[in-house]
Amino acid sequence: MIQAADQFEKTYLALRRKEGRIYSDEEVRWLPTVDTSHPYFAEWQIRKRSCNKLTRYLHDKKQSLKILEVGSGNGWLCYQLSKLEHSKVTGIDINKMELTQAQRIFGKIDNLEFLLGEIADERIQSRKFDIIIFAASIQYFPSFDEIISPCLQMLNANGEIHILDSHLYSDSARASAKSRSEEYFQSMGFSEMTQHYFHHEMEQLEKYDFKLLYNPSRMRRIFRIDKSPFPWICIRSRY
Repeated sequence: MIQAADQFEKTYLALRRKEGRIYSDEEVRWLPTVDTSHPYFAEWQIRKRSCNKLTRYLHDKKQSLKILEVGSGNGWLCYQLSKLEHSKVTGIDINKMELTQAQRIFGKIDNLEFLLGEIADERIQSRKFDIIIFAASIQYFPSFDEIISPCLQMLNANGEIHILDSHLYSDSARASAKSRSEEYFQSMGFSEMTQHYFHHEMEQLEKYDFKLLYNPSRMRRIFRIDKSPFPWICIRSRY
């Protein structure tokens, strides 16, 4: 398992470097805000809006929250969440380089911690959280059920799992999306990345108590705009 995680990190980081997605410490401190000249400005605008919506949603709960972000990377979202009053935020990732960067930049914040490892690790499984977040990360887990089911067991009563900034596909759209990803990775010289990138389906949600807090298809139909192509999914604890 350790060897597989190391191989994923090596491939993932090499691709990110080629894409220009490895950020300096100073850039990470300001995320999700980037300069208008940034090559990924439009993408970060989407992530900024989803971050703002999420933090407003959690603020409106008017309670102290124990929050876990799975696949926290360089820690920018964990930092934004740590600004919530009475919150305790944990970020977990298998990516040592980005997690080290997160610790270096944000590690002195009292209500924020970063852990290297997987969701199956005992030190995580033994904890309880009010909110578990997958932000642009659910696509890196091969089985939707095998990652969501243990997370549900880790929720406190009335807890929630939030999935943001990731596509979930209809059955008819999944095959073409997979082909596009394969073509992209091949064009970038990282065809092996297809072994680490997965295309989950919306109908996999049906067995869970879930709600779409943002439905891009509905917004497109009503307003003929598409500010974000990604759904915002909330899966609720059943107890």
